Amino acid sequence: MTLAERLRAALATRSDMALLAGDHADLARHAATDLTAAAVLIAFTDRPDPGILLTQRTDTLRHHAGQVAFPGGRLDPGEDAIAAALREAEEEIALPPASVELIGAIDPYRTGTRFDITPVVGVVPPDLALVPAEAEVASVFEVPFSFLRDPAHHHRASAWWQGAERHYIEIPWNDRRIWGATAAMIVNLSHRLASL
Repeated sequence: MTLAERLRAALATRSDMALLAGDHADLARHAATDLTAAAVLIAFTDRPDPGILLTQRTDTLRHHAGQVAFPGGRLDPGEDAIAAALREAEEEIALPPASVELIGAIDPYRTGTRFDITPVVGVVPPDLALVPAEAEVASVFEVPFSFLRDPAHHHRASAWWQGAERHYIEIPWNDRRIWGATAAMIVNLSHRLASL
């Protein structure tokens, strides 16, 4: 069975584990129309021990400078989540859309910065020649999914933001800190892929 087939089968099986819906409980009360629609590409590398591609954003960005993220961004008018995720991945890391075997969109995640993010899962060949877009991406790297899904690496943390204490998850990887919405979507994906 290929990785893509295994992912499809695992995502078709509903897990009993609760998913994280957003950065804080208040977001559940907002209609999706009150939030900015966005999409990210969760690209699995087709290896015996599959990895997930992540980016480190440049330190010069106005928002989320230096953070680890999936390739992605806002939906353009007339776009769906899949088209936006593929477009953004091509713009940010030169990932050719034709090299992505799409698995599909999974559970959305809402952020305190008022984004309604749809993660799109796909499989890509290993060792693609990816080129970060200088203006927004400092580097592209891969983390084994076996590491990311391990609950021992999911650390709960909190910080004060906009006058309230916010709780989040962070996953340390070498010298990088994967946290916030990216870490939460990884935890959700780990729960959804419990049978993988």
